[in-house]
Amino acid sequence: MNVPELEKQLYMPVFARMPVTLVKGRGAYVWDDAGRRYLDFVSGIAVNSLGHCHPAVVDALKKQSRTLLHTSNNYYTRPQIELAELLIAHSGMSKVFFANSGAEVVEGAVKLARRWGHINLNGAYEVITAKNSFHGRTLAMTAATGQPKFQYPYEPLPVGFVNVDYNDIKAIRNATSNKTCAVLLEPVQGEGGVNIPDKGYLKKVRQWCDQNNLLLILDEVQTGLGRCGSLFAYEQDGIVPDILVLAKGLAGGVPIGVFMATDKASVFAKGEHGTTFGGNPLACAAGYATLKFITENNLAAHAAEMGKNLLGGLKALQNDFAFIRDVRGRGLLLAIEFDADISRQIAQSCLEKGLLVNSIKPNLLRLIPPLNVTLQQINTGLDILRKALKAALKDI
Repeated sequence: MNVPELEKQLYMPVFARMPVTLVKGRGAYVWDDAGRRYLDFVSGIAVNSLGHCHPAVVDALKKQSRTLLHTSNNYYTRPQIELAELLIAHSGMSKVFFANSGAEVVEGAVKLARRWGHINLNGAYEVITAKNSFHGRTLAMTAATGQPKFQYPYEPLPVGFVNVDYNDIKAIRNATSNKTCAVLLEPVQGEGGVNIPDKGYLKKVRQWCDQNNLLLILDEVQTGLGRCGSLFAYEQDGIVPDILVLAKGLAGGVPIGVFMATDKASVFAKGEHGTTFGGNPLACAAGYATLKFITENNLAAHAAEMGKNLLGGLKALQNDFAFIRDVRGRGLLLAIEFDADISRQIAQSCLEKGLLVNSIKPNLLRLIPPLNVTLQQINTGLDILRKALKAALKDI
């Protein structure tokens, strides 16, 4: 089967796929249809938090798939409540709502904030978001995402979002009006380029929201669940949001998302939100197994330690290759920025040498190893990356 050729015939051409067909994964590695192995520093875009086919996740899926796959939310199920209990125990939130993806739960969080604004702020509905953010690809979340390249093909966009500069508290203050009900931010902008705000920025935003009776929504779809070196990235800023959004790595590869709220923000009543597949027993069983393994094995601390090693290695590469403009990251969410549009070329060279990395901008690579990556695997990845950079140097 020629998968790439069939894909051209059958699939809408929306993905810039790398030229490889993956057929198997185990731990930090994947294999293609020719049997070649690759070290995976993409992790399904931060989804495979425990690597591929982790035994804890596989065992949970096997057990649950033999018992109960789906019931709808017309009925109670144990896996849903078990995962809800575990999330609440570790987050400081009070209530949860499960869905199927990051975009879906960020949109749910915005709906919740609007409902809160209708009840508490005389119908206020606007949400302040940041430029260069990414909150999903539904039409409303395209409006929330502060990147024109995602927005202009679908104009006119839904109203209710104000995009301001990231890492600029004055911009949030100036954008606040009597229509504002919430501020929606990523603690670190993942898709925007692994952009890390100044220390104290999120705390100032939290204070502004408190002073003006606004909700703070933190989108931790990519940064949460140990990715940034703490279970939730906001913990490093000493704050707690009113609404927290998680997805990607929550179930180790199984589609799931959740938005969580404090008692203050949890204002939905029966019939005001819903989902068919969200919170199904299979996804929740996988989520429970994944989160339990992350917390019991303190993988957030491991991610912090391994991230320091990887960032140190990237800085060493920056010293050796003048075309590397910047390296940055938090935990195991890192980026390499170049002074030329060569990221796709370098990602291709890495692929040929046995490493998967993510080109997210013409001049920027993102690295997202699994949380349980080893030091040996990090060093292997750095060695391959060095070879790819040397190859690129010849063409610059």
